[in-house]
Amino acid sequence: MLELLKEVSPGLTRVTVIANPANPTAYPLARVIEDVGRTISITVATASVHGANDIQAAISADRQRSGGGLIVLPDSLAIVHSRLIIDLAERTHLPAIYPFKTFAAKGGLLTYGLDIPDIYRQAADYVHRILKGEKPADLPVQAPIKFELVINLKTAKALGLEVPPTLLARADEVIE
Repeated sequence: MLELLKEVSPGLTRVTVIANPANPTAYPLARVIEDVGRTISITVATASVHGANDIQAAISADRQRSGGGLIVLPDSLAIVHSRLIIDLAERTHLPAIYPFKTFAAKGGLLTYGLDIPDIYRQAADYVHRILKGEKPADLPVQAPIKFELVINLKTAKALGLEVPPTLLARADEVIE
C-alpha cells in the first residue's frame, strides 16, 4: 500500500496509518508498513483510532506540512467511518490509500485490498468439498490470492496528482 501511494505521490515523505487497536491484525500490518517506510525513506506514524473524533484528530494533525499521506487499514471501523475519512483526506489534500474497493467508489484516491468475491468463491469451494464428504480438518488452510487495485482519477485530478501510466496499466479498475 505504501509503495503504491508513493508511486502516485512521488513527493511523499510521511504517512499516517489509521489503525483500530481493537483489531488484532492492525499493529502487525502497521509494523510491516513502518518497515517498508524505512527502506524507502518515508516516515510512518500509526494513529490508534477508536471513533470519529480520533479519526478527525489523526488526519488533521499535520495537515499544514507538505509531503503527507494516509493509509487506512482494513477494519469495520474504517468502513463505518469511510465517508468521514474520505472527506477529511480530500479537505486536507492528503493522498490516501484504502483497503476496500467501495472507498474508491465513494471518492477515495486508491484502494488496494482483497478481492472479496474471490474469498467467497474460495469459501464456497470449501463448503462443496465438505458436502462431498471431505473432512474439514483435512482441508488445507488457504490464504487470499487475489488483490484488487482501484484508482479514482477524479480524485487524483482534484489533488493535483498525475497517475503514472504504469500504475494505470496495473489497475483492476479505473474510475474516471
